[in-house]
Amino acid sequence: MSSVENLFDINKILHKSFSKIESLSKEKKIDLIFEMNSTLPRELRGNVEAMEHLLTSILTFVFKYTQENEIVLTLNAPEDFLYEELISFKISKSGIIKEKVLAFLETELGSSLKILNGEVIYDENDIHLNIPFTIGELGFRRHYRLPSKSMLQKKVLLIVQSENSTRSITKMFKYFPYDVDFGLKAYKEDKTDLAKYDVVVIEESLVTKSFAVTIKKVQELKMLKCVILAKRDADVNISDAIASTHLMRPVTQESIFELIISLFGDDRFKKEIKKNIISESENLSDTKIVDIKIPKNLQSNPEDSTMNKMIEEKKASHVLILDTKKGLENAKKKGLIYSQELENFLETFYKSDLYFRQIVNEKQSNKIKDFCIDLEKQSKVLGAESMQKFADIISLIFVYDKLDMLPIYPGRYHIELEKLTAEIKNYLHIR
Repeated sequence: MSSVENLFDINKILHKSFSKIESLSKEKKIDLIFEMNSTLPRELRGNVEAMEHLLTSILTFVFKYTQENEIVLTLNAPEDFLYEELISFKISKSGIIKEKVLAFLETELGSSLKILNGEVIYDENDIHLNIPFTIGELGFRRHYRLPSKSMLQKKVLLIVQSENSTRSITKMFKYFPYDVDFGLKAYKEDKTDLAKYDVVVIEESLVTKSFAVTIKKVQELKMLKCVILAKRDADVNISDAIASTHLMRPVTQESIFELIISLFGDDRFKKEIKKNIISESENLSDTKIVDIKIPKNLQSNPEDSTMNKMIEEKKASHVLILDTKKGLENAKKKGLIYSQELENFLETFYKSDLYFRQIVNEKQSNKIKDFCIDLEKQSKVLGAESMQKFADIISLIFVYDKLDMLPIYPGRYHIELEKLTAEIKNYLHIR
């Protein structure tokens, strides 16, 4: 990895890079489309300056020499992003001659790629880079979590001219997951029943007076949200009379995440977009919003001795490292395959001791709390009693607001993780 590491939001890096070539995009009338696959983490660790410089250099080169009217930048990552993995950045069908592309790759990107430990992949794509990054939040398989169940189970009609934009935005809505009908063929004036949709996203240039009248009629009967897909410098026109809000190009996964909250969230969610509250939507039946609160009987300035006594009692209690009998019962109740859940734990928490040490050293209390909530939840399902006890102790530290005690716990977590990993591998007969 690069010597300088920062925590950054990949969506913000993409927008920053685009903003630096936006004038060129307007001048040549080229649209930039981000195709972000669902496996791509939202937050990463790496050299932000080198990454911004690299992306800006690539986009500047492509926009300068292409004759196409849209460019697709595809970002992808492994399905199980464990700790440090390769993220791929691809641009294809730019229309730029191969010799010019190769000359650019070999002369202009060398320093940035070296800093990032990246490599050029010579394949059928015009530009294809693989760059290693560390995940920002270990253990989270869904990197955008809607803060309320009421925001789920929506149906979207997407009316966009570009096939590339349609594919990209559809993929982003399906992440949550939303049911999407897409393409110009999906909408026929006077024939399509707009009342069956919760959201209609329509490209600004496709809004007609007839469409506006139809939308208005439906909106009088139900809460139909109309989103106008527009460029940043779009003028006010007929679409503004029917628009619930605007979705600005280029669209990222975070754009769709924030759009959903702005459309269906209450004021609390609109003022502050929260994440990591709802677990994966397929497990909503088991979801609980966890909030660590001080018990009423301890609210009046609890003394350190009380907390220390509770921690010592927990430490002294004898529990199993892995109670497979209890784990099998839990898995059966939830309709899960126990061996698969054990394998998932090994993959998800691989090298998590390094991550835990990192966030403790950086005093990122919210991430520590989220990590331990996830750890406690996973451990409970598996019957990993000793690890669950460890997570409970960390919770006590938060209850009593004694975060200065945390630095001693990364070492203890390393030991707990090694013991549990060994038990799981023994059960699964893995060497």
